[in-house]
Amino acid sequence: MKTSLKIEELAMFLLGIFLFTELHISWWWFVGLFLAPDIGMLGYLFNPKIGAVTYNIFHHKGVAVGLYLLGTVSENEILQFVGILLFSHASFDRTLGYGLKYNSGFKNTHLGKIG
Repeated sequence: MKTSLKIEELAMFLLGIFLFTELHISWWWFVGLFLAPDIGMLGYLFNPKIGAVTYNIFHHKGVAVGLYLLGTVSENEILQFVGILLFSHASFDRTLGYGLKYNSGFKNTHLGKIG
């Protein structure tokens, strides 16, 4: 993955951290649940297609932004937090080269092949 894309993803990760600081939620929740979106990998226990769908749901920035906006409109900090957490985690993953998955297997992503 190109360095410029990694820098862009790092900036989005930092944006997520900034948005989290605007909430009235303890930092322990952010740190403790930061890897929680990886639960989407459990779909791979069934088959690559289900795995790709479940992984992508938890790592899609559109889902994350939608949840954050829904939380903002409804003044629900928990929804805002979930959106920020998903967004930040996905951005962090992409700085490491992990992208959204294709049905053909975990290593095939929209950013290229992992490993």
